Amino acid sequence: MISRREWLTVSAGASAALTLTPALLRALAQGQLIRRPIPSSGEMLPVIGLGSSATFSQVARGDEVTALKDVFRAMVDRGASVFDTAPSYGASEQVAAAIVNELGITNKVFWATKVNVVGRGGTAADPAAARAQIEKSFEMLKKPKMDLIQVHNLADVPTQLGILKELKAQGRLKYIGVTTTSDGQYSELETIMRNEPLDFIGVDYAVDNRGVAERILPLARERKVAVMVYVPFGRTSLFRRVAGQDVPAWAKEFDATTWAQVFLKYIIAHPAVTVVTPATSQAKNMIDNIGGGIGRLPSEAMRKQIETFVDALPPAPRR
Repeated sequence: MISRREWLTVSAGASAALTLTPALLRALAQGQLIRRPIPSSGEMLPVIGLGSSATFSQVARGDEVTALKDVFRAMVDRGASVFDTAPSYGASEQVAAAIVNELGITNKVFWATKVNVVGRGGTAADPAAARAQIEKSFEMLKKPKMDLIQVHNLADVPTQLGILKELKAQGRLKYIGVTTTSDGQYSELETIMRNEPLDFIGVDYAVDNRGVAERILPLARERKVAVMVYVPFGRTSLFRRVAGQDVPAWAKEFDATTWAQVFLKYIIAHPAVTVVTPATSQAKNMIDNIGGGIGRLPSEAMRKQIETFVDALPPAPRR
């Protein structure tokens, strides 16, 4: 998938779209991030967060992490708080934990991590190994109570969600959930949502990847489960598909000035969505993303217009 940095080099209109112009900076300064309640508690979360896969993970593997520090500063200084990570994202969790502790912003970050310990061939998880992975996450963050831990990719949910339920009952964990970014697991996810006391689900959703909108998102509203969205810029690389095209004039109707904001506002406008966590390793992209959670959101009719526009685009060119 192309990064936003790469997209800038091929998009004729990108310079105007992603530069932090005075007008954009004023809009960010004047507006406030939309906040949505976690249904199980009523706690309010800003709708834009930060993910730690993709480019974030690539930078975390290196020795120079100043850029990631700048991303975290940009995030918390502008009212965002949700950070999504996982032990399987390379060095992301360890590096991010060190950064937030160094910056003294641990209590300003809603920390969402995952557990995923399974045997070979997807066999049952070793409970001791799962507990050890979770304890390592606590140790790295240096926080006695974690905000959210989810079972990654529905890996042995009976065993690993059972452990999370124990931790929540002990007061060490505020929220529990499960995640998947595979449409082949949606049926299993539905069953779990109907039978387990979930606070969150984490799923893939984008204007060119709308599968969860058919049954998963309506069920989340019905079951009062918060929804964290991953991969908001598409499975087929939305930035490459819009390369060379200016943001349509009609995007002004919902206060979007960049393509990232169009894509994010499309997602946030769905009433089931609680927070979107695009990954980035650049502060300017974090600020741009936050702009997607400020101002008006597209109406349902406008969301349909965005879908029609994207569906008519040619496939992303091969790299």
